Amino acid sequence: MRRPTLDYLRTESGSGLVLAAAAVAALGLANSRLGADYLAWLALPVPVRVGDFSETLTVAGWVRALLMPIFFLVLGMELKFEVLRGELSNPRRLALPALAAGGGLIVPAAIYLALNQGQHGDPDSWAAGCATDGAAALAALAIAGSRLPQPLHVLIMSVALADNLIAVTLAGLLDERALDADMLIGAGVVLALLAALSRWRRAPFLFYAAGFVAVWGFTLKSGLDPALAGVACAFTVPIGTRRPGQPSMLKYFMDSLHPYVAFAVLPLFVFTAAGFPHRAVRLADLAGPAPLGVLLALAIGKPLGVFGLPLAAAVLRFARKPIGVTWLQIFGAALLCGTGFTTSYFLAGMGGPAGPPIQLAILLGSAAATLAGVAVLARTPRADETTV
Repeated sequence: MRRPTLDYLRTESGSGLVLAAAAVAALGLANSRLGADYLAWLALPVPVRVGDFSETLTVAGWVRALLMPIFFLVLGMELKFEVLRGELSNPRRLALPALAAGGGLIVPAAIYLALNQGQHGDPDSWAAGCATDGAAALAALAIAGSRLPQPLHVLIMSVALADNLIAVTLAGLLDERALDADMLIGAGVVLALLAALSRWRRAPFLFYAAGFVAVWGFTLKSGLDPALAGVACAFTVPIGTRRPGQPSMLKYFMDSLHPYVAFAVLPLFVFTAAGFPHRAVRLADLAGPAPLGVLLALAIGKPLGVFGLPLAAAVLRFARKPIGVTWLQIFGAALLCGTGFTTSYFLAGMGGPAGPPIQLAILLGSAAATLAGVAVLARTPRADETTV
């Protein structure tokens, strides 16, 4: 496996444990004597004014709007690098992860929408059930066994990268809120300039940083979720080098930002998004169309799609499983892809703050998928025991 991919997997696996600690801290604090203070702090309005830019959001809103676009910027760059230079640059290795990612979007979305198309349904939270928290899923994979075949790591990584980016893009574009055309034009102009800048190999990094901030500001003011700014900017970063012998600019940006995202941005977001008082929700609330749809999409739909589509393609001889990997191991990895956690919390809040029933559904659905995946993989042969 290529070294950049290995470095990515190590960072993601370690980050998963930090995310779990952040979630436990948020839930513990929300249900302690300080719960009211914690929730009041999250809802505290914070005005920001820089020149002509003025915006007021809550503490939780700023964490979401200011920091999470950096996560999607890194996510987009990682997907671009993997397709052009990494594990997914080989067409033979791309087929199965691509099919898995497609199934991981279609099946959970179909389950959610089937339950939420009626009079009392809420079709706007469908994306929460399509997410995969790559850090948490890879951490769970490491717990299940350190000698599991590497293609399982690549499968989870690919599904997380592709599905999260597609889900956030579609959810953002399908948002029915009114948009500011002038701000959208401004974002488009800056993106075009960034794309042109990529042809200047020795362009100062400050130019890219200024461009990213400008796109973020225009996107925020346009009415679109600013996470889309991160996705769009990622694909303007050039894959080439500034000078002979230097690493790819894309890889340099990834390596520079990834540790901060993995160990600061995501844990802080989880701390502001995962906490809710247990008194605010009952198990009966999970029977509502939206919470039930999210829970079933994560626990059943996501694994079924990630596993089912590649299996069908293999039966029809459109694709084949990697050498040294069993279908039971792929099924275990597919279960771990139902670990939505961080990204599900983010996607659930794109149309407004997610309520406690949705938060509980994400927690239970992700936990069920994680525990099932670990249980399946813990009973499968390891890489050195599998027949090649």
